[in-house]
Amino acid sequence: MESMQFINFLARWGHVLFGITWIGLLYYFNFIQGGYFKKATPEALADAKAKLAPEALWWFRWGAMFTFITGLILLVGLAKQQLINTYITAGAIMGTLMFLNVWLIIWPNQKIALGLADGDGPSAAAKALLASRTNVLFSGPMVFFMLAGPHFVNGGGYGNKGITTGLLVVLAIVAALEANALVGKQGPMTTVKGVIHCSLGLTAVLAALLVYL
Repeated sequence: MESMQFINFLARWGHVLFGITWIGLLYYFNFIQGGYFKKATPEALADAKAKLAPEALWWFRWGAMFTFITGLILLVGLAKQQLINTYITAGAIMGTLMFLNVWLIIWPNQKIALGLADGDGPSAAAKALLASRTNVLFSGPMVFFMLAGPHFVNGGGYGNKGITTGLLVVLAIVAALEANALVGKQGPMTTVKGVIHCSLGLTAVLAALLVYL
């Protein structure tokens, strides 16, 4: 029993550590690097695309991978203890979609945009940006739900374990936003301020749905 608790603790520690790496770089790309790329001289831009961006993307995608793996370990442990609730379910699904966006959309298209693979550079850059913006959008509610799972008093902490109306509505909204990430437009997420406001607003809306429905 003690060995399992230690493994769970190590997984939780790794999940936080890898998550900081992943989400920190997500915010760096969206809040800092994108703006710099628009202002940089042609020489500086070429150097950053050749050296800085590929290195940052390596840490970004593997941070996402190990955040996902350690999250699965934690999820299995919670399932065995019957401690999964609506908050954890919503957070885990959003985190999984974010992970898939990294490996299936952002990284393949960034390789083209950076000239590391053949393809339409501008089109690939736009696809990668929309998926990246969507991950920023999801990051606020995702972290809120992961913390709310064991700690949020209103809703009973681990008490709300069933499939509720609120959870179904939340998942429908998340699915629609993910569909937009695949074939839609940035809309208000075009600017850094816009995507931050959208993420905070989405957190409030989705949290209210889980609490009151």
